[in-house]
Amino acid sequence: MSASNAEKFYNKLREQLTQTASWPSEYLYKFIVKTDTDKISKLEGLFNNSGAVITTTQSKNGKYTSVSINLVMKDPDAVIDKYIEVTDNVDGVISL
Repeated sequence: MSASNAEKFYNKLREQLTQTASWPSEYLYKFIVKTDTDKISKLEGLFNNSGAVITTTQSKNGKYTSVSINLVMKDPDAVIDKYIEVTDNVDGVISL
């Protein structure tokens, strides 16, 4: 995603989060990564010590792993900052 597309995406997400929840609020992150223990560990590590509930599910053929992370975030900007942190630190991650 180009920088301008990312900015548009995050601005739209910020607006939606502001309108649909009162903050602080629980937020569910969903990511898809190739099944690679290093990538999954790195992704989970970004949420360590935050009170996150993390669940992983492998695809039927085992090639990909879905990682769901549920935690309380203080505001929409904190949600977006965490998305940016994940995409900056975990190669090939797909945010849903």
